[in-house]
Amino acid sequence: MYTEIKQQLNDELQAIRDAGTFKAERAITTPQSSHVKATPGGVEDSSKAEPVLNFCANNYLGLADHPKLIEAAKRALDERGFGMASVRFICGTGDRHLELERRVSEFLGTEDTILFASCFDANGGVFQSLFGKEDAIISDELNHASLIDGIRLTKSARLRYRNADMADLRAKLEETKQLNDGKGARRTVIVTDGVFSMDGYLAPLDEICDLADEFGALVLVDDSHAVGFMGETGAGTPEHFGVSDRVDIYTGTFGKALGGASGGYVAGRKEIVEMLRQTARPYLFSNSLAPSIVEATITALDLVKESSELRQQLFDNAALFRRRMSEEGFELLEGEHAIIPVMFHDAALAGRIADRMLENGVYVTAFSFPVVPRGEARIRVQLSAAHSAQDIEKVVQAFVKSRDAEQH
Repeated sequence: MYTEIKQQLNDELQAIRDAGTFKAERAITTPQSSHVKATPGGVEDSSKAEPVLNFCANNYLGLADHPKLIEAAKRALDERGFGMASVRFICGTGDRHLELERRVSEFLGTEDTILFASCFDANGGVFQSLFGKEDAIISDELNHASLIDGIRLTKSARLRYRNADMADLRAKLEETKQLNDGKGARRTVIVTDGVFSMDGYLAPLDEICDLADEFGALVLVDDSHAVGFMGETGAGTPEHFGVSDRVDIYTGTFGKALGGASGGYVAGRKEIVEMLRQTARPYLFSNSLAPSIVEATITALDLVKESSELRQQLFDNAALFRRRMSEEGFELLEGEHAIIPVMFHDAALAGRIADRMLENGVYVTAFSFPVVPRGEARIRVQLSAAHSAQDIEKVVQAFVKSRDAEQH
């Protein structure tokens, strides 16, 4: 039987290669940082890894190899061991897990927080626990795959509005009034990314919260690409828009700005979090986070709280990159985030440019359909506080050289 399936899969994989959208992984043989060693052609031979500038990681604050986080993780290994070997409600609740939940709540200004193995798991657990067939979930069309998958697990009415289009969101909210034989939805929640990761756009949370108030809806924000650096204290897009107390449910990750390891959370109203502790399947049936991750994440929160220097450096770097790339005639999507897409539109061209960039000592990644819409292929550049002005000039010159090579 598998012989036939094998041929089918090989044909489908070849079609992906022919379309120029095959995603080849490259092995990194150093700690995640602004400068890494990566294999040029794939993961097969790590001995061929070469030094490159890294402009495609979510390491926004440069904490992935920060010595204080490494020290904290080592300390946790000595004091709390390697793993909890259990789910939370059986015997996997460590005192430092409770402390991290308290610290996240304090940082975000929420009543409570619950930890998950990842934000994907958090988004997979939150909807089924809180929303049923009498409810309505209204989701931005560009939301992350984890939100989409989590929403699919429910029997709720599912509506989708055009990206950041408040008129369309209003129309969808009006539609919920006709549910349940005209009685309206029991619960309605508006779901959005705080930052749309393929574009670097910010969701208009102030306007979303205004509509939520008008229609009596909840607001859920996945703030994975903002927590730690957006907002006055780094508490994310709700703080940036001044609506922290109007967002009912926050989801997010520790795997980006806050150290880049793993782990996620849901934070918000106390009763919401308590319901997740009782019913969220990814929480009830997945091991607790490793103690080393917990301790290092607490340290990351300390660093964010103590100083705004890293956040300011990140945004200075992003502004410098935007200015220089614009001067060199590249098409960029507008924005104020450290995610800066360089548009090439053609998928195969974007892939070739990314390959040429690696040959020129810069590691970036091309994105094309189905990750982004057809005809909108791009290279998504992600700035870090760890990048220097010299690093940024080098990546700009690598783009110029790679573009010129394609034109001749």
